[in-house]
Amino acid sequence: MALERKSLIELARATAKASVNPSLTFSYGEETLSASALEDTFRKELKELAATPALYRQNKNTIFELIEIQLTEVLPPKVLAEYGQFADVRTFAQGDQPVFYQKITEASRRRAKQFVTKVGLAGRYEVFKLDGASLTVNTTAYGGAAQIAFEEFLDGRVTMADVYDIVLEGMDEAVYKEIASALVAMVTNLGTHNKVTNASTFDETSFDKLLMVADTYGKASIYCTFEFAATMLPQDKWVSDDMRNRRWNLGYLGDYKGHSVIVLPQSFTDETNATKVIDPSYCWIIPTGSEKPVKVAFEGSAQVKEVDGDDWSKTIHTYQKFGVAVYSINPGLCVYRNTTLKVDM
Repeated sequence: MALERKSLIELARATAKASVNPSLTFSYGEETLSASALEDTFRKELKELAATPALYRQNKNTIFELIEIQLTEVLPPKVLAEYGQFADVRTFAQGDQPVFYQKITEASRRRAKQFVTKVGLAGRYEVFKLDGASLTVNTTAYGGAAQIAFEEFLDGRVTMADVYDIVLEGMDEAVYKEIASALVAMVTNLGTHNKVTNASTFDETSFDKLLMVADTYGKASIYCTFEFAATMLPQDKWVSDDMRNRRWNLGYLGDYKGHSVIVLPQSFTDETNATKVIDPSYCWIIPTGSEKPVKVAFEGSAQVKEVDGDDWSKTIHTYQKFGVAVYSINPGLCVYRNTTLKVDM
């Protein structure tokens, strides 16, 4: 027998937390469950709520509410866990204007250092202003739909838990696409010494110059796709046994001259596998501890509704409002592009 609505909502919230921290255990009722056990319990409850068409009609409002809770509470922490090293992720109430504030810009810090000079005991002192900055992120509704054929529903081949999994994966990929697009769009705003955009191969000397610029603002990390990481090899071809083993096991060296190489996930825009989601030609060099360049804003909660088809199929529509922007006033942010790596296969 399915749980009461209050218990179901409690279960949905606990499962949302578990999906973000899978190593933790959670107390639910009188039991202590692992994250995977909690997820199994939630899926079981969803299945019971929609075990038959009659039960689905009776419980669909509760089902939609549970999916809305899950999407609203899982998606932002999931994005933060995946991209938090270079992205600020915040949730804003419906109708609020998403604004990210920076108390002291990096430019102010640099200018402050220049004004520290030798003066007489009663001399005149130069004054500098510690300014701030803000970035407004415009949000847009991103949505999708999953259709369940009536016979699939009757046979139990497709459940509401399956619909939830597909929607969450699609929303997560939509955020990732916007992050990638925003990073590429802001390249034109970078200074001359912060970018190499027309290289036809991986040039160690040029790359190291960018790395030096980024390191000035904090030890840098390198973000790229697997394809780019595989090209990051020494020009003089010196390779130790340890480097050979790492490259064989990972497909790339794993780090670069003491800097972490974070390989970004790659996928395709559709099942034809013709066009990649992330342009593999770009590599981002981002200082640790400096202003995170990417800002991700979620506005309000997720929304779910149902549309019935003439063939008795059911289409579940969902949407969530979010926006992505890049704070390009970051003198430590650098980009290297190897133009031989293509987006299309």
